[in-house]
Amino acid sequence: MPEPLSAEARPRRGAVLLALRLYGRELARLRLLTLPAMLGPALGNIGIAYVAPLLVAKLVARIADEPSSGTALGPLLPYVLGFAGVLLVSEALWRLGLHCLNRVDGLGIERLYILGMDELFAKDAAFFHDNFAGSLTKRVLSFASRFEEFVDTLTFNVVGSLVPLVFGSVVLWRYQPLLVVVLLAMILLTAVIVAPLIRRRQALVDQREEAIARVSGHVADSLMNMDTVRAFAAEEREAAEHRSRVAESRRLSLRSWDYGNLRIDTLVAPMSVLTNAVGLLIAVAAAASGQGGVEAVVVAFTYYSNATRIMFEFNQIYRRLESSMTEAAQFTELLMVPPTVVDVPEPEPLRARGADVTFDEVVFTHGGADRPLFDGLELAVAGGEKIGLVGRSGGGKTTLTRLLLRMTDIQGGRILVGGQDISLLRQADLRSLISYVPQDPAMFHRTLRENIAFARPEATEAEIRRAAEAAHVTEFADGLPDGFDTMVGERGVKLSGGQRQRVALARAILRDAPILLLDEATSALDSESEVLVQEALWRLMAGRTALVVAHRLSTVAGMDRLVVLDRGRILEQGSHQDLLAADGAYAKLWQHQSGGFLKEHGSQEAEESPQLA
Repeated sequence: MPEPLSAEARPRRGAVLLALRLYGRELARLRLLTLPAMLGPALGNIGIAYVAPLLVAKLVARIADEPSSGTALGPLLPYVLGFAGVLLVSEALWRLGLHCLNRVDGLGIERLYILGMDELFAKDAAFFHDNFAGSLTKRVLSFASRFEEFVDTLTFNVVGSLVPLVFGSVVLWRYQPLLVVVLLAMILLTAVIVAPLIRRRQALVDQREEAIARVSGHVADSLMNMDTVRAFAAEEREAAEHRSRVAESRRLSLRSWDYGNLRIDTLVAPMSVLTNAVGLLIAVAAAASGQGGVEAVVVAFTYYSNATRIMFEFNQIYRRLESSMTEAAQFTELLMVPPTVVDVPEPEPLRARGADVTFDEVVFTHGGADRPLFDGLELAVAGGEKIGLVGRSGGGKTTLTRLLLRMTDIQGGRILVGGQDISLLRQADLRSLISYVPQDPAMFHRTLRENIAFARPEATEAEIRRAAEAAHVTEFADGLPDGFDTMVGERGVKLSGGQRQRVALARAILRDAPILLLDEATSALDSESEVLVQEALWRLMAGRTALVVAHRLSTVAGMDRLVVLDRGRILEQGSHQDLLAADGAYAKLWQHQSGGFLKEHGSQEAEESPQLA
C-alpha cells in the first residue's frame, strides 16, 4: 500500500475541482472550436474502425455467398470504392479536428498562462517568502501546459473512444443483441475491478509530483545563489543534494509507473482476451445457427477487437487525467489561500498627493511571534519632513517602511498618508505616492535602461538619462559594452553591489514620488561614491517626505528628526544635536560607532521576520 501523503503534500480535492472548473471554463469559452475539435477525431475513428470494417465484412459475405467461379468484379466494386471513400472522409475529419484542437490548446494555454501570472501578481509579499521561486515557476507553467494534455486526453481517449463505442453497439445490436450486452458488461466489469487500483495509484502520483516540484525548487534555489555556493566551495554538496532529490523523484516515478504496468494492466489484459473470445464465440454460434453468417463473425471480431482497447485505456486515461489534474492542482491549491493584503471592495479615490505620514496606535505582530513588535506605536511625519530611523537590529525600522508600503497589514490602529487610511486605498494608488530603495535592490534580467525605467515605463530617454546622471549611474554605464542597452544578468549579477544600489536610486529619482523610503540605500557604496550619491539624495529629498533607515548614523545626522527604535518602541526622537545633548540611547549608539558602522552585538532578535525580510 502506498504511504499516505501529508496534508501539505496532497492537493486537496477542492484544488482539483478548481483546476477542473478553470479548464472547463476555457473549453466553454472556446466551444465553437472545442466541439469540432473533439467530434472530428471521434467521427474519424468511427469511419476507420467501424464503418470501413463493416464494408469489408459485407464484401467478404458477398464473396462467400457466390461461387468463386461465378463472382464478378462489378458488384464488388461499390464496396471497395465505399471503403476508400470512408477512409478519405475519416482522414478529412481528423485533419479538421486537429486543426481546431491545435487552436483550442494554443488559445487555452495562452489564457491560462495569463490567468496564472495575474493570480500570482495578486499575492502578498508573505506568499513569495514562503514559496520557492523555482517551485512557483514550475507550478504556474504546469498549470497552463497541462491543459493541452487534459484536452488531448478527452479528445483522443475519452470522446474518441466512447462515441465510436456507441456507434459500434448500435451496429452489433442489429446482428445479435447479446453481443452488445456481453461487450458492455465486460467493459463495465473491468472498470469496476480496476477502479480501486487506479484510485490507490493516485497517492503514488501525488508523491511523484511533489518530488518533481522539490527538484525544481532546489535547482532554482542553487542557480540563483551560485555565487554563494562557489564562495563556500559547496558545489559537491549541492550536487549531492540534487542527486538525492533526483533519485527520490526517479524512485517515486518508477513506483507509480510500475503500479500501473504490473498491477493494473496485468489485470486488464486477461479481461480483454476473455471479452474477445466470448464475443467471437457468440458470433460463431449465431452463424452456425443461421443468424448473420460470415458477415456477423467478421463484424463481431473486428468491433470487439476495437472496442476492448478501451479497457487498456482505462489506466491510460486515468493516468493522464490524474497527472494533468494533479499538476494543475499543485497551482490551484495556491489560489485557494486568499492573500492577506487585499483592496477593499470600494476603495477611496486618492485625493491630492499628500505627503504627511501618521502611524496611529499601530499594532503589528510578525507571523509566528508570540508578542507584538509594535504595540500602539505613535509616529507623525509632516509633509516634507525628513526622518532618520535608527537603532539596533530588531527595532522595527525596516518593518515600519514595509508597513507603510502595505506589504503586509497591521493588526490594529491606522496608518495614514495625506490624511487617508492606507487600508482604504487601492494598493497601486498608495504605492504611486512612494519611491522605495531597499537595502538589497532587485534587478531584472533586462537592459540597464529597462531596469531604471521600471519605475516609470513611459519616461523619455532624456528623463532616464537625467535620473541616471543624478544617481551617478552614467559613470559606469558609459563604460559598459553596450552602454544603457547592456543586459545586467539575472538579479543584476553583472553589476557590483554599489552599482546595483545606484540603479535603484536612479529608479527612485525617476519615480518622482512625494514620499521617499530609503532602507540602507547607500550601504553598498564606497566612501567616494557615497558622497556623490548623498548629494543627489539631498536634492531628491528636497520638498519630499523622507523616511531613511540607517545603521551608519553619519548618513542621517543631517535629517530634520531622528527616531530611535528599540524592539518596536520609540526610545527618543529629535535632531542629531538634541539627542547627543540628551545623552540617551542615541548618544550611546553614536559613541559605539566604529568606522561609521553600528556595532550590533547584544541584539537578541533580528528585525526582519521571514515575512518581512
